[in-house]
Amino acid sequence: MASKLALYISMSLDGYLAGVDDDISWLDAMDHEGEDYGYVEFSKDVASYIVGKRTYDVVTTLTGGEFPQAQQYDCYVITRQNLTNKNGVTFYNGDLKSLVERLKQEDKGKIYCDGGGEIVRLLLEDDLIDEFTIAVIPIILGDGIRLFKGGVPHRDIKLVGSTQYDSGLVQLRYVRA
Repeated sequence: MASKLALYISMSLDGYLAGVDDDISWLDAMDHEGEDYGYVEFSKDVASYIVGKRTYDVVTTLTGGEFPQAQQYDCYVITRQNLTNKNGVTFYNGDLKSLVERLKQEDKGKIYCDGGGEIVRLLLEDDLIDEFTIAVIPIILGDGIRLFKGGVPHRDIKLVGSTQYDSGLVQLRYVRA
């Protein structure tokens, strides 16, 4: 049985994964001691991590150059550039569909996608996302970077669960129908 690709991501109520200028500081309001919003459970069987270069740059800027996910998973940063792999990160500029199909066939564990919006669009375009876990944050940003950019074929998905947290965050879990 092949591995599944799971999108695990947050967005504002109005559908943005980041504000203007890649601002994600609004996510800080969801930091509550002892609450991981199911992340530890979700990540137990994750083997690979896929993220776009722009998201990678935001994370490394916030962490002083570190990329924490590289300590946990086989990390693939999707880019159009020819970059040298470093610190446990593979900078991948090939065909995304081929990479995902290869990782699914290797069947080492779940493939975790954490964005950004362009990567999500490409994955949806090729119907590669098997599971969606979307945390809706109780904020309206009004502008920024949309999680779902459009321009993809119609996809039916099925709600398999939802959890409401004291912080106001609502986590929705879907699978491909």
